[in-house]
Amino acid sequence: MDHDIIIAGGGIAGLTAAVAFGTAGFSVLCVDPAPLVTERDAEGADLRTTAFLQPARSFLETAGLWDRLAPHAMPLETMRIVDAGGETPEARLSRDFQSSDLGALPFGWNLPNWLLRREIAARIAEMPNVQFQTGAAATGAFTRTGEARITLSTGARLRCRLAIAADGRNSTLRRGAGIGVRVTRFGQKALAFAVTHPIPHSNVSTEIHRTGGPFTLVPLPDHQGRPSSAVVWMERGARAAELHEMEVPAFEAAMTDRSAHLLGPLSLASRRTIWPIIAQHATALYAERLALVAEAAHVVPPIGAQGLNMSLKDLATLRDLAVAAPGDLGSAAMLERYHRARITDIRARVAGIVALNRASMVSARPLRDLRAAGISALHGLSPVRRGLMHLGLGADRGAPARPD
Repeated sequence: MDHDIIIAGGGIAGLTAAVAFGTAGFSVLCVDPAPLVTERDAEGADLRTTAFLQPARSFLETAGLWDRLAPHAMPLETMRIVDAGGETPEARLSRDFQSSDLGALPFGWNLPNWLLRREIAARIAEMPNVQFQTGAAATGAFTRTGEARITLSTGARLRCRLAIAADGRNSTLRRGAGIGVRVTRFGQKALAFAVTHPIPHSNVSTEIHRTGGPFTLVPLPDHQGRPSSAVVWMERGARAAELHEMEVPAFEAAMTDRSAHLLGPLSLASRRTIWPIIAQHATALYAERLALVAEAAHVVPPIGAQGLNMSLKDLATLRDLAVAAPGDLGSAAMLERYHRARITDIRARVAGIVALNRASMVSARPLRDLRAAGISALHGLSPVRRGLMHLGLGADRGAPARPD
């Protein structure tokens, strides 16, 4: 056997999986066709950010990653929902969800994706039982009861006990295993970029609703001496494409207007990236000797920091099953337990985020008024508000708040 585990996909989920399984004592190979980009301004850098919610911290600590990430992380102490759906793009309703309602910890910690790749790859380089190979894609899998044989784009053929598909929404290994997906399309695209602004963000993540989708400002460390935030701006496809191609002065005016001027004039502080918005989940999370995780298993619009945190729950579940019975790694019984443990939560969260995204897209004034009334009502009922926050974190409501 060449490796215990081969992971297809070297995104944040795939790299994190490599560290987590390597720390648990398994021999791991992670492959990705793209070069590793670890500088903010380099071509191909991932300018999105990831918010690790509270439950993710324990998983990252166990994997030996948290100490690397913590010095770069911005705490998210307040989630602010703003409705700007009136006649003009101004905040007509603003409601704050405070992490202090749930305990001493912030809701989560935000980090740029390019920096996450750098730090996780550095951790892998320290691990003798984990390899990360770029310039190689998993192009096929031949499986039998006792092993999987993975073919790489380099021509190599490697044997492992478990293959993990973390190769994205168009997963080659998922398609090769004949696993279908259920897809919801919204006709939206999302722009991701960084900005600076004169008014400090005060560690508040702000989601502004008007039409077309949410405009979200997520705290970043200061950039060139000015307060900075990451932005994800979801819009209908044609409008998003138009924004992507705008000259910088016009774009800055448009994004400042869409932000309801909450942080003052916004200045573009990075290049802009754009990608289509869908919701998707696989009909099954496994096949013979193969487990699906992250976007190979589920894709959601970037609302409520759910995407990667769902992926980390996949990884934690799969790792715990592997550690509990290492001799059972990759068996049909283990993979069926993984599917049963995750599929209900995945389906429920995808459906919930689809509903939230559709509500954020509405353009008719009566529907925008109804959305604002719903935000106000949910926030005003303390038990409901706390319950929604627990649900959003994916935490056990019966568990006590963990001290920092």
